[in-house]
Amino acid sequence: MKDLIKPKALKEGDKVAVVSLSWGGASVFNERYNASKSQFEKAFKVKIIEAPNALKSEEELYQNPKLRLDDLMWAFKNKEIKAVLASIGGDDTIRLLSLMKKKHFDVIRNNPKIFLGMSDTTVNHFMCFKAGLRSFYSACLMFGYGETGGVPDCMIQNTKKTLCSAEPIGVLTESDFFIVDLVDWKRKDHPMRAKTKASSWRYIGKQEKVQGPLIGGCMELFQFMNGTSLWPKKSEWDGAILFLETSEERPSPKMLLYMMRNLGAQGILKKLKGILFARPGGEFFENESKLKEEYLSSYSQYDEVLLKALKEFDVDIPVVTNMDFGHTVPQVILPYGALCEIDPKKKQVSILDAGVTE
Repeated sequence: MKDLIKPKALKEGDKVAVVSLSWGGASVFNERYNASKSQFEKAFKVKIIEAPNALKSEEELYQNPKLRLDDLMWAFKNKEIKAVLASIGGDDTIRLLSLMKKKHFDVIRNNPKIFLGMSDTTVNHFMCFKAGLRSFYSACLMFGYGETGGVPDCMIQNTKKTLCSAEPIGVLTESDFFIVDLVDWKRKDHPMRAKTKASSWRYIGKQEKVQGPLIGGCMELFQFMNGTSLWPKKSEWDGAILFLETSEERPSPKMLLYMMRNLGAQGILKKLKGILFARPGGEFFENESKLKEEYLSSYSQYDEVLLKALKEFDVDIPVVTNMDFGHTVPQVILPYGALCEIDPKKKQVSILDAGVTE
């Protein structure tokens, strides 16, 4: 994999730009947005600045993807901004790509700074990757960092270790709980979401320690990017550790199998050193307890599918599943291009690099 530029560490008092690069959820749920903003500022002692169009209406942002691209460029060009954080995901960030020229990728490369987000923001991460900048697969402002009751302590610690220190990140810590219960953001009482007891990360596949640079994102977004100019060259998958997660749309294990077969047909699976797979994404209202139970019990099927696809393409590598990233809370941050180690015998996943520079 090519070397990616490391951005500078985030410091107390720094300004962080919030961008809405997909869905205009910050305007739809403005009260939720403001609470999330206040919570993030308090947790990390930074100042959030909205990009010029970040709070525009859902319809205006949908109809004008150029406004979203303009905000991304504004955030990277602005010398006062030290980090860029997606407000929320969505489903049409890929529309920005048709508007992008070489000059846009140059702006990202020539103004390196922390970029954060998940889900549909996968597309923006691959824009950064194409530009040669390390970005960070993390919670969005309104999801994860906006959790009612405060940012989970383990997320605060992981974020500080990843973004605020030039020391190696080290062993990633498993959470003993996760949250999938869905609370309507329109509710005025802002109830806490229920916590579900988490089972341990599962180490399946080859039981051998491996190392490789990280690349990945949300599974569904891979299908958006496949075949576009954002899709990495085959050589850029060499020796990588692939991280994958699924969205709240709850794609079936069969859909994961189809996507894995595509990676196999491209020759990508044979290039990988290992795979990290998140706890499958899914959100459930209080009256959907039976559906939630059935879905949680199906998690092992994703493990089976991953091993099946690898076997079909004669690939034997370590795989870690049920991990805390993606559409789950709390979650760890995964820096693109950072050297990751999977140690199945110790049951540890470590990031051996620092996420940022001083």
